[in-house]
Amino acid sequence: MNVLTSYIVREILKGSLVAALLLLTLFNLFTFSDQLKDLGKGHYGLTEIFYYLALTSPSVFYELMPASALLGSLFILGAMGNNRELIAMRAAGLSVLGIIRAVMLAGIILVVIAILVGEFVAPVTERSAQMVKVNAVDEGRVVMNVKYGLWLREDKKFINVRKILDDGNLADISIYEVDEQRHLRNSTHAEKAVFLGNQQWKLEGIKQSGISIEQMTANHQNEQIWQSAVAPDLLDIVVVDSHDLSMYDLAMYIDFLKDNHQKSHEFELAFWGRVVNPLVVLVMLLVSAPFVIGVKRGINVGARMMIGVVIGMGFNIIDKIVGHIGLIYDFNPPLMAVLPSLTVLVLALFALKKVQA
Repeated sequence: MNVLTSYIVREILKGSLVAALLLLTLFNLFTFSDQLKDLGKGHYGLTEIFYYLALTSPSVFYELMPASALLGSLFILGAMGNNRELIAMRAAGLSVLGIIRAVMLAGIILVVIAILVGEFVAPVTERSAQMVKVNAVDEGRVVMNVKYGLWLREDKKFINVRKILDDGNLADISIYEVDEQRHLRNSTHAEKAVFLGNQQWKLEGIKQSGISIEQMTANHQNEQIWQSAVAPDLLDIVVVDSHDLSMYDLAMYIDFLKDNHQKSHEFELAFWGRVVNPLVVLVMLLVSAPFVIGVKRGINVGARMMIGVVIGMGFNIIDKIVGHIGLIYDFNPPLMAVLPSLTVLVLALFALKKVQA
């Protein structure tokens, strides 16, 4: 790596990380304002709010990385253009392609950072953030307690979990089993379920009812072993938003849904979004290049940068619109995830070709 390439890479990285820090601060201010409405519920105080913000920051950082790369490169390359540094570099023998190659090298480093944060840090801290908030609001009693609880389907069984305890065990569980004609045949209610590992739960405080055309039976048991693919980490996945999960978690949950013949389109779209999102960083860097490379005297650099910002922000809006359209009409998830990025990539390459010409 020569001196000029190293200089561009270093400046792009600094600009992108500063942009990420500024955007993260701005988003956390909005989140802080939103969290104030729950202040005082249970023992959810300012300390818990700041802890919640710290734990959700990796997820926000990951989501903001493409926009940060765009803004950082626009301002850095724009400043280089204003100071005639790009012209000096080209006079020194660095071609437009060489400048773009340096920008892409910085992008690869940003992609590596995004993958590390998005796959290994953000999912863990996001789950912890949700647990911190709900445990504080509900005074440490449950991880989730909504009006009708959590519903899962496993083969011919429909499972309703009203409470997920902070130790990962379950409470107030109802299991409904149907036959081939979808007639209810067995109903089981347990006060508590303790996970034993190897797809086994120990149900405690059990009331069972058998239902048939001829008769109904009822019995009580203190304990019973329940074989189920439902595991504590799977329940954590359901509690957390699909866009905050790692690719591994999403793949695992998609397989679970498909094995039980349930709709998985939303999670497939989120999975492919996770695959594409790091590559969007490179696309955003390509978008920035045509607006600042080859700047000549008399051309308004600020206007070009503004156009680049509008395109970058517009990309996020279009990406979400395309995703929702895919969910509504059941379009192919990989296609819906890659289509916005592919479209912007084609436009950026076309613009770069004009710059080189």
